[in-house]
Amino acid sequence: MAVAGSTFEVRGLTKVYETAGGAVRALDGVDLDIGKGELLVLLGPSGSGKSTLLNILGGLDRASAGVARFEGRDLVQANDAELMRYRRRSVGFIFQFFNLSPSLTARENVELITEIAEHPMAPDEALAMVGLAERMDHFPAELSGGQQQRVAVARAIAKRPQVLFCDEPTGSLDSASGV
Repeated sequence: MAVAGSTFEVRGLTKVYETAGGAVRALDGVDLDIGKGELLVLLGPSGSGKSTLLNILGGLDRASAGVARFEGRDLVQANDAELMRYRRRSVGFIFQFFNLSPSLTARENVELITEIAEHPMAPDEALAMVGLAERMDHFPAELSGGQQQRVAVARAIAKRPQVLFCDEPTGSLDSASGV
């Protein structure tokens, strides 16, 4: 049973990857409730399923079994179109490896997301929030790893998402920028 006011309700969530060497259980019966406005940090060793859990809750991957609901909507049973709408309307992602388009400037990488969001902030505003106002017309190859990571943060927050999933969002940043 979900905790009253839960934004996410997760029960028995399982993800099994079939490999040549056999089945790999990335998640094995995860139970979790996350309330509105709650900040949750997942800690664990590499390979423990943290990114897999984020990807399933973010609608990027599908569980093998179990229940994962966002505001009562079933993410495990959702079809592709329903997951696309969920990602478009509700989710922001800061990926571990940035996922920036190398042929687009920082501003254009953020604009990609703001064009599909319902109530986005201006790309210039999002980039200024992460300290990149002076670098917004530079391509990813012209930016340091930390600057690329800040473009990824700006892209995620520009959507004004209900939920922000961050997969090692400060891994390439110095401590001051991480804060």
